[in-house]
Amino acid sequence: MGGSPWYNFFRFRNLTRSSLVGLAFLTLFGIRLSKGSIFLDTYAFLSRPFWPGSAQSEWIIKGVQFEQEARLKLLEEDNLRLRKLLSIQESSGKDYIAAAVISRKESGWWQQILLNKGAFEGIGPGNLVTGPGGLVGIVQSVTPTTSLVRLTTAPGSRIGVWISRTKTHAILLGIGTNRPLLRFLDKNPDVKSGDFVSTSPASTLTPPNIPVGVIQSINTESLNAATGLLQLTAAPQAIDWVQVKTK
Repeated sequence: MGGSPWYNFFRFRNLTRSSLVGLAFLTLFGIRLSKGSIFLDTYAFLSRPFWPGSAQSEWIIKGVQFEQEARLKLLEEDNLRLRKLLSIQESSGKDYIAAAVISRKESGWWQQILLNKGAFEGIGPGNLVTGPGGLVGIVQSVTPTTSLVRLTTAPGSRIGVWISRTKTHAILLGIGTNRPLLRFLDKNPDVKSGDFVSTSPASTLTPPNIPVGVIQSINTESLNAATGLLQLTAAPQAIDWVQVKTK
C-alpha cells in the first residue's frame, strides 16, 4: 500500500534534497537581509573568551597615552620651527631673502638643496645661503622661481674659514658627509677641539665672520698640513628654511 521500498527511498531522498535547497535559500536570504550581521554576532560570541582582559586593557590605555604624548611633542616641535621661521622672515633685510627648502635627493642628501625662490626675487649664482646656526652653502644655479644650493658638505665644496681666537686660516672641504674636513695651512696650527670656526676675512666667496661650526677633532699626522673635522652649527639635514644674501 505504501509503495515499493525503492519508491519510498527515492521519494525520501528527493524530499531531503528539496529541504536542503530550501534551507540554503532561506539562509542566504537571511544573510542578505541582515548584511552579514549574523556572522559578526556568531564570531563575537565564539571569540568572547579571548577578548582583552585587564592586563591587555592597560596596555591599550598606555598605547593611547603614548600616542597622545608623541603627538603633543611633535606639535611643540612644529610650533618652535614656525616661530624660528617667523623670526627669520622678520629679520630678513633688503639684502636677505627668506626661502623654503622644497626638494633634496636622497642620493645627494649632503650635496644640494632646492629652494622655492629664484631669479624673480633677485637671487643669482654665487649668493651666500645661511640657516639657523650659520653657513649652509652657496647658490649654484637659478631658474626664474627656484635656486639650487651647493651645500658646504658637498664633495668638492671649498670655502675659506678661520679660527678667530688664534687668527688661524684653513680651507673647509666638503667630503659628502655631515662632517666637512678642515685643511689647515700649517703643520701644527694653534687650534684645539671646541674652537669656533667662521668664514675668513680673506675669502673672496663669502662675507667674513659668518658662523660655520665647531672643531670636533684634529689630526696632525697628515704629511703636509694638519686636518680636522668640523661640527656644523647649521646642520644641513635639519634645515627647511634659509636666508639668501643677494648682495
